[in-house]
Amino acid sequence: MNVVEGKTDKNQKLQFNSNGKFKIVQFNDTQDDEDIDPRTVALMEKTLDEEKPDFVVINGDMIQGDVKNKKQVKKAIDNIAQPMEERGVKWAITFGNHDEDHTFKTGIDEEKMLDIYMSYEHNMNQPGPKGVTGTGNNSIEIRNSKNAKAAFNIWLFDSGRYAPDEVAGQDFKGYQTYDWLKTDQVEWYYETSKKLEKKNGYPVPSLAFMHIPLPEFEYMWFARPYQGNQASHQEAIKKHNITGEKNECVCTGPFNSGMFSAMLERGDVKGVFAGHDHINTYVGDYYGIKLGYAGSTGFGAYGLGGEENNRLRGARVFTLDEKDKDVFVDTQMVFARDYGIE
Repeated sequence: MNVVEGKTDKNQKLQFNSNGKFKIVQFNDTQDDEDIDPRTVALMEKTLDEEKPDFVVINGDMIQGDVKNKKQVKKAIDNIAQPMEERGVKWAITFGNHDEDHTFKTGIDEEKMLDIYMSYEHNMNQPGPKGVTGTGNNSIEIRNSKNAKAAFNIWLFDSGRYAPDEVAGQDFKGYQTYDWLKTDQVEWYYETSKKLEKKNGYPVPSLAFMHIPLPEFEYMWFARPYQGNQASHQEAIKKHNITGEKNECVCTGPFNSGMFSAMLERGDVKGVFAGHDHINTYVGDYYGIKLGYAGSTGFGAYGLGGEENNRLRGARVFTLDEKDKDVFVDTQMVFARDYGIE
């Protein structure tokens, strides 16, 4: 597979089509090495050809730890870049907890990988704000169909990797041991959101993408933060209009950084979408902000197991319309099985 590379144009812009529409595809957890499962690429290609998106987010865990050197890292990235590059579709990534699993032997960390991603002609990642935790935190405006002002915005967050062994001499036994968004990331979002509002004259509606889900994903599923059960989930289905499946834990960090609260206060984020938990595909409306998963795109990563192992492999599609009050109109999963890929 040959990938055309070129220096990323920092002046690249996203813009609504002349009909006022815009479509985003989220791929998650492609998570393979230089010898990628061909079904993963086939799923990406088929989704792009059928949905014809204007923008793609690969939302973390792009590659895994089996790669042994820089050449293999580059090939693993090539594998997932080529579907968009060959079709001229603009795209970006967020980092997940597994993307640096190989770093101890390859020497290629997130910053060096981001340089590779940014080298592709149609990639829109940028290094991110200095002094803010993580790699590649970013805000990408989508101009309206007349190119006069921002109609929508995309937030990309690096949700980190793993919790430290201990804090203040206390370990995390009994807790989820993944990372959490840091206070400086919340502050960066909050202040940048205000600047966007000042520049455009209104809060710019937006979607946020991060690999590891917020704790509120769990609260929403059970319509309560504590002692959720099947009965409370039935309440949650009605209260939060939940659709889709939950087949494993919401594997989040041990601390709540307050990002959801900040987004609720700002009023611009219409949805937060994660991956990480490969066999969760649900989405719901949590106090005015949609929280949702995309199932694993990668056939090389774990699935449901048994005969249904690949049933939830897929991608999430977002439909935007600049004439709609919230602009964000709809989202749905598309599955590999619908394309005859199993």
